[in-house]
Amino acid sequence: MGVDLKDLIPDDAKTLISDLRVLRGKIIAIDAYNALYQFLTAIRQPDGTPLMDSQGRITSHLSGLYYRTINLVENGLKPVYVFDGKPPELKAKEIEKRKAIKEEASKKYEEALKAGDLEAAHKYAVMAAKLADYMVEEAKELLDAMGIPWVQALAEGEAQAAFMAKIGDAYASASQDYDSLLFGSPRLIRNLTISGKRKLPKKDEYIEIFPEMIELNRLLSKLGLSLEALIDIGILIGTDYNPDGFEGIGPKKAYQFIKAYGGIEKIPKSMLRSHVEIDVVTIKKYFLNPPVTKNYKLEWREPDVGRIIEILVKEHDFSEDRVKNAAERLVKSYKEHIKGAQQGLAKWFAKK
Repeated sequence: MGVDLKDLIPDDAKTLISDLRVLRGKIIAIDAYNALYQFLTAIRQPDGTPLMDSQGRITSHLSGLYYRTINLVENGLKPVYVFDGKPPELKAKEIEKRKAIKEEASKKYEEALKAGDLEAAHKYAVMAAKLADYMVEEAKELLDAMGIPWVQALAEGEAQAAFMAKIGDAYASASQDYDSLLFGSPRLIRNLTISGKRKLPKKDEYIEIFPEMIELNRLLSKLGLSLEALIDIGILIGTDYNPDGFEGIGPKKAYQFIKAYGGIEKIPKSMLRSHVEIDVVTIKKYFLNPPVTKNYKLEWREPDVGRIIEILVKEHDFSEDRVKNAAERLVKSYKEHIKGAQQGLAKWFAKK
């Protein structure tokens, strides 16, 4: 779920992106698990059933990955997907918590289906959604066919994406979770893979969702905080490494505490209550220095249309016409926005 910093982020620390072309030529490191999970939960039938092929294999993640990525490339972005590695031990409790929630949701989904309550069925199906290992491997295969690079993180994908942005290999990281900011990403783009019209729950109304960019330095300046202080606030509220946070402390109260005392270690212990022991020092160290890999290569290649058709059409029963039309757009966009730019850059260095 990530840390909930939403209520702390002032509007003037965010930039609404109503036209993706403002990011033309920018490398965006996308939290792959986060994006795939969004596709898996959003692309479903009214009763909550995901898209599936003739063999009953889920394909929602592939549909979202294919068409959304093409949209990004068409607008001139250079996406790179970053996949999670082995989760840290610190996250064990959060993983168990998520597992229990999904199991309960799965039971309620079956009950709602039997009762004919499609709205409830859809809600619980989304809550019960799981990103299986085979889906991740399929996503990597599709990205290879599309000529889109991906990076295998050692641990947290968000941490790896933030690292890539910090050292200048990417312009920004993209995720729905605010943890990227705690990992030090200079820019976080939210809603990148879920922008567009979305139906409001229990209402026959739609809203337009636009991507938004949060700049870390501007945020810290507006709040009058250091990065370590922002991490302290995250720990007080609750992160993936201490999911329950401290009792009775929300974003605003956490901010007041840190502003008043200067750091989480300086807050009187009598004011911090938790039913479990929270290793504040270890959690903070992890955010400041997570395991990352420098062993990656970012290379965008010409799409292999034949392989794309083999994966989506022949293996998973996607519409051949629709896949081919989208592939043509991808090839055209690659030549216009990526190949042309790479050739121009190569010529410039040759002259130097």
